Amino acid sequence: MQRIAGWWDGFELWVAGLPFIPQFLVVLVGMVPISFAIAYGLDRALRAIFRALGRDDHPELAPVPAPAPARPTVGSGAR
Repeated sequence: MQRIAGWWDGFELWVAGLPFIPQFLVVLVGMVPISFAIAYGLDRALRAIFRALGRDDHPELAPVPAPAPARPTVGSGAR
């Protein structure tokens, strides 16, 4: 664990020492894929939990009532 912590501290110092634009690009390249992976994992886990609890995304569909009959149009008489 000490090795990982030491490596991480060195990496943080290296990123903090970079100028802003390269620092931004390093963080962006690293964090965007990690953020997508975390979001995908949470989505899958929550979907499985909700499915196990019976709260699916697709509940039983209720029958759709028939549309009301169309009303006849009435002219205003204006020309």
